[in-house]
Amino acid sequence: MSAERPADVRIDDLLDPVFPPGVDEALSARDAEAEAIEWSVDAVRRDAREASGLDDFGDGLIDEPLALLVQIGRHNERCRGAGLVTFYETLVANAVQRLLIVDYIKRYPEVGDIEISRPIVIAGQARTGTTHLHNLLAADPALRSLQYWESLEPVPPLAEQGADRAGGADPRYRRVEEALAGLNYALPHFKRMHDMYTAHVHEEVQLQMPAFGGMLWETILHDERFRDWYLATDQTPWYEWMRTVLKVCTHVGGGRWVLKSPQHVEQLGPLMAAFPDATVLCTHRDPVAVTKSIATMLAYTARTSARPECLIDVAHYWIDRVERMFRAYAAGRDLVPSEQSMDVHFNEFMQDDVAMVARVYGLAGRPFTPEVRGAMDAFMDAHPRGKHGRVLYDLAAVGRDPGERRAALQFYVDRFGVATE
Repeated sequence: MSAERPADVRIDDLLDPVFPPGVDEALSARDAEAEAIEWSVDAVRRDAREASGLDDFGDGLIDEPLALLVQIGRHNERCRGAGLVTFYETLVANAVQRLLIVDYIKRYPEVGDIEISRPIVIAGQARTGTTHLHNLLAADPALRSLQYWESLEPVPPLAEQGADRAGGADPRYRRVEEALAGLNYALPHFKRMHDMYTAHVHEEVQLQMPAFGGMLWETILHDERFRDWYLATDQTPWYEWMRTVLKVCTHVGGGRWVLKSPQHVEQLGPLMAAFPDATVLCTHRDPVAVTKSIATMLAYTARTSARPECLIDVAHYWIDRVERMFRAYAAGRDLVPSEQSMDVHFNEFMQDDVAMVARVYGLAGRPFTPEVRGAMDAFMDAHPRGKHGRVLYDLAAVGRDPGERRAALQFYVDRFGVATE
């Protein structure tokens, strides 16, 4: 019998954070570090070279977005000191990965010959059942997925390459375990919204970050300047880079990939250019339910990086951003051939998740065997949905009218026949 799940919670301090003991002090202690940051592209490149022992960043794909990100760091009024330090460290860490990936491909040129064939791609807004669907598909041992620790460091540091891992955990795995322990202490309700753990199946767009493209930078910065560059710039080169890094990961361990990201909903053109034979699963849920959930989650997770008075701005940023994504999704859905795609409605998926997965296997041309069903059942037994309890979401908590959002997003309900909640 499963353990009783924790009671639902409402985050009463969403816009006026109260941290667990020691967290606010630890965050404030980084203010002096923030003052000492050298905000320049040269500094990021220098620190990455020193950390990696390498110096070849490859082609110029990173130049424009890296320069913009550094400028945003230099002129940023939303971030507290700890947020600026973490942002700079993230820039350097991804520059290090850029160096390591370029070096790996030079040392193993056969990587370029690897094909990423017929991936199964989940394209859907966050909070539409994408993670559950991703987890079920990834439970199939015949499919290849990206674990969280691997997504952050697809190529290990030079000193760790070639080491015998027998009898000991990969150092990359241990680093992520330590980081997640700190995150879950500082943000105790986060796992109710999105249960992250070291071996969690993660989004492949993380692999775009070493090329400084993609939408994940927005979830760190909540900044209109990067958003506007991202939306105005053809992201096809960054999808091609992501495909290249997937080849690097495949060189270590092969298989047919199962991928997932909310970013794909507004990048279906670049997605299909990079993976023309993909099977694409388009997930849908009541857009108002999605909006209030995303706005709450990202305002909550921003509390360790943003100034408290700016958290309402973060929530409003994502309310607007979600609408933009829904509009792009509705406009671009037909870019995916009908014979390679299907629409997955949240309410139908939740009523019978296994039946929906069986339909996915039929579309993808894979046998849904008893062994596959058993692997998925085993995952659900080990990771029951909602095991950490639920968060109750409310748009009024961030000063927005649910009725106004219902009217603004009705086009999406009408376009896809989405059930409202």
